[in-house]
Amino acid sequence: MLDVPQLEIIRWPGLLAYEEGLAVQRAYHADVVAGRSPGAVVLCEHPSVYTAGRRTEPSDLPTDGSPVVDVDRGGRITWHGPGQLVAYPIVRLPEPLDVVAWVRDLEQVVLDTVTAVGLTAERVAGRSGVWLPRPDGGPYDKVGAIGLHVAEGVSSHGIAVNCDNDLTPFAAIVPCGIADAGVTTLTHATGRHVTVDEVAAVVGPRIQQAVDGMHAGTRISSTTRQEVAA
Repeated sequence: MLDVPQLEIIRWPGLLAYEEGLAVQRAYHADVVAGRSPGAVVLCEHPSVYTAGRRTEPSDLPTDGSPVVDVDRGGRITWHGPGQLVAYPIVRLPEPLDVVAWVRDLEQVVLDTVTAVGLTAERVAGRSGVWLPRPDGGPYDKVGAIGLHVAEGVSSHGIAVNCDNDLTPFAAIVPCGIADAGVTTLTHATGRHVTVDEVAAVVGPRIQQAVDGMHAGTRISSTTRQEVAA
């Protein structure tokens, strides 16, 4: 019988300062590496903050001089803030390591979550994350972003889903380094109020299902893999 880790799912109360969130991830990462924890999913909201992944270019940075936190995840710059669900799965990946497959699994978590609120999202070839097509056939809008860091076989950082957050902060940056697309929220796209709590209630259990499938060899995502920065 497979020994599949049952993750501790933590819904963080209130706003979690980004630097404190990094410390929480480091603590859980150390516990998973040492075998003291089977893993965890931290579901939270941050105060408004820009974070820059390893591939961020100077041209991506805020045009208004806002401070940016440099982090060790993959991807480029993004924004976190109230109304956006951030999920940090701190989990051990099975051998042989397949980080691209884990990215695809987390994309599928977001795709399934978007379906649960009544929309149909898509992947876009050559771009990580989850996207909503515009009714007028214009550029796709990003609703879910993914950026990971894997060290000693354990994954950290994770996914961000725009629920009912303000989109204004994205106007000061090139989100994820993609200049020819937009960003949206589930609230805007559905025409109803979609809360962080509603989305968190789907994302937490769905990540556990992704971990179950990863260890069983029956991944929740069957989409053809493509290289991503993770």
